Amino acid sequence: MAEVRIEFNLNGRSEQVSAEPNMTLLYLLRDKLGLTGTKDGCSSGDCGACVVMIDGRPVNACMVLAPQAAGSSVMTIEGLAKDGQLHPLQRAFSETWAFQCGFCTPGMLISCYALLESNDTPAREEILAAIAGNFCRCTGYQGVVTAVEQAAAELRAADNSKVAPG
Repeated sequence: MAEVRIEFNLNGRSEQVSAEPNMTLLYLLRDKLGLTGTKDGCSSGDCGACVVMIDGRPVNACMVLAPQAAGSSVMTIEGLAKDGQLHPLQRAFSETWAFQCGFCTPGMLISCYALLESNDTPAREEILAAIAGNFCRCTGYQGVVTAVEQAAAELRAADNSKVAPG
């Protein structure tokens, strides 16, 4: 099968890569681009281990053909940290022990990031709804909820500190 050329923005950088038209975005990221943070847990869109952001929306990368990403902006777990600094959500996951084995963590973090991008004060029920597509066998999810609440508070405080008084 002839490969197609795919151009897209990946974690803030322009990317050009060739892939077979039937390759999923998951395997384009992992096999062609070496970004192994995005995991393959089920290959059927049920577990959430492969969640990435495409044009600001969380999407299961195993359910997207690589050519469908052409012209899009894609963010993986590798793009969450900036300038060598963990995102507040990543720090909160670590501080609250929101993960154990870590397999689901990249997809879980991206789903939580998507929530915080649209809602800076999520209620517990909204957090649980945001991660409903992410399956974890280890944590019981309470640490995840606590981490999102902590990160949301930190992000709000940072935003408030940017506002000049008076």
